[in-house]
Amino acid sequence: MSQLKQTPSQTVGPFFAYGLTPTQYGYDLKSLFTPVLAQPTAKGEHIRITGQVFDGAGNAVMDAMVEIAQPDGSGQSIASVADAEARGFTGFGRCGTGTLPQSHYEFFTVKPGAVAGQAPFINVCVTMRGLLVHTFTRIYFDDEVDANAKDAVLASVPVERRGTLVAQRSMTGAGPVYRFDIRMQDSAAGKETVFFDL
Repeated sequence: MSQLKQTPSQTVGPFFAYGLTPTQYGYDLKSLFTPVLAQPTAKGEHIRITGQVFDGAGNAVMDAMVEIAQPDGSGQSIASVADAEARGFTGFGRCGTGTLPQSHYEFFTVKPGAVAGQAPFINVCVTMRGLLVHTFTRIYFDDEVDANAKDAVLASVPVERRGTLVAQRSMTGAGPVYRFDIRMQDSAAGKETVFFDL
């Protein structure tokens, strides 16, 4: 009797990145979502978010998939496809880490507006090899110091770990860029990113 192999539903494997982002990986299929959330017509400050996903050994993961969901620049969520087309903003993006230099990810979006008294933030979902369940975290912004100090979710995180949720802003010739590295475990390179149990 032959031994049965593990099925895709039992593990989160590297195939999710190129299966769900086929255009990025060069397949002749259209990706439902891409790393581009905002068209030039989208209102708000256009930004780029970039970073890497690191494993417990501190190595960049080349087969992770990062998804982000956010409101638009005024803090309004996208309600429908027609709404997204009218605003030039999808509110959801997906990027694999297997095709960009140094296994990084990047998103082209607008900085989200604050929602219901919270600091501006972006929801993040990470899928990668070795995970049985995808993980959830958030991106906050280092130039929102006052708003971050009043955010109830961020305040619920131990002070020494809050920095793992805050993206660092820099200016480039192409505009503002926020760096947000995701660390799956503590390593010599840094503390594990805070993940939320949803």
